[in-house]
Amino acid sequence: MSRPVSIDEIRQLSVAERVLLVKEIRDSISADAESWSLSVEQQQELTRRAAAHDCSPDEGTSWDEIKGGLRSRP
Repeated sequence: MSRPVSIDEIRQLSVAERVLLVKEIRDSISADAESWSLSVEQQQELTRRAAAHDCSPDEGTSWDEIKGGLRSRP
């Protein structure tokens, strides 16, 4: 087993090396995706939200509006 890498060691990597590291981490998570799943409560909440959106698709705030609001903050 290899030793954990510290955040300071990661910061010393080049941008290209850090991008590769992120890709490797992402791929390792994808490979283990079957080992985790949503709880019953989480699945029910997603179903509820999807149904609410289907009933009122124009209600709420778009992602672009949220980003614009965040960017306009001091």
